[in-house]
Amino acid sequence: MCALAAGLAYSDHQDFSQEAFPPLVLVHGAGGTRLHWPPQIRRMRAGFRVLAPDLPGHGESSGVGEETIAGYAHRLWDWAATLALPPFVLAGHSMGGAIALHTALERPGGLAGLILIGTGARLRVHPELLEASRDPGQFEAAIQQLVDWSYAEDAPAELVRLARERMAEIEPGVLHRDLLACDRFNLIERLSEIQVPALVLCGEEDRLTPAKYSHFLAEHIPGAELRLIPRAGHMVALEQPEVVAKTIRRFMAHLGQTSPVS
Repeated sequence: MCALAAGLAYSDHQDFSQEAFPPLVLVHGAGGTRLHWPPQIRRMRAGFRVLAPDLPGHGESSGVGEETIAGYAHRLWDWAATLALPPFVLAGHSMGGAIALHTALERPGGLAGLILIGTGARLRVHPELLEASRDPGQFEAAIQQLVDWSYAEDAPAELVRLARERMAEIEPGVLHRDLLACDRFNLIERLSEIQVPALVLCGEEDRLTPAKYSHFLAEHIPGAELRLIPRAGHMVALEQPEVVAKTIRRFMAHLGQTSPVS
């Protein structure tokens, strides 16, 4: 685990000596941490450099978080600059997808590709959930509601239990600011400006960012590829890690790299 001046801590388990692909940066969603990306993705086989930061105020990163997607995108870009990353593939889940979209519009020259998972061009949050996340007395209920909506009906009970425990570790104010940032986010009118290769992924049973959101992204981002994953909800990467990892590897191979991908 490393911490940088930009305030983000990240995990990095790869051997970089045999890189054949651009770096892959994974950005988690609201109230999450890098652990919302399963090991199958965080630790992909040789040839991949994968970096999974905790956003400010999350996991092992310091700070209190941001109230806007632009604020998070700025912090992420400062972090990438500190690492002197070459153009990288930016993968974002939910709120992380909003951060990725903003970055693709404001810093397109720094990206080699875009992976948007369980996200949308607009991320309105139900007023009752926003209010519950603001009130410490309702924080537990807010977590319960989020977790209940995040997984497919047949998701393993242990996976859901662990998700609830991990989200309960975050400061209530951080979760509220995350949801506020999502609620304020709207790039519907700008999707056609995105000029980097894009992959859009969504669980077929996603109730937080339904598949229609992903269809809209794929229809309005030039050349975007859409993949819907069966038997998965909003936390598709945790629910179907092998499928998502394989889809990401194939996408990165199609960016013009020469290494074989299984």
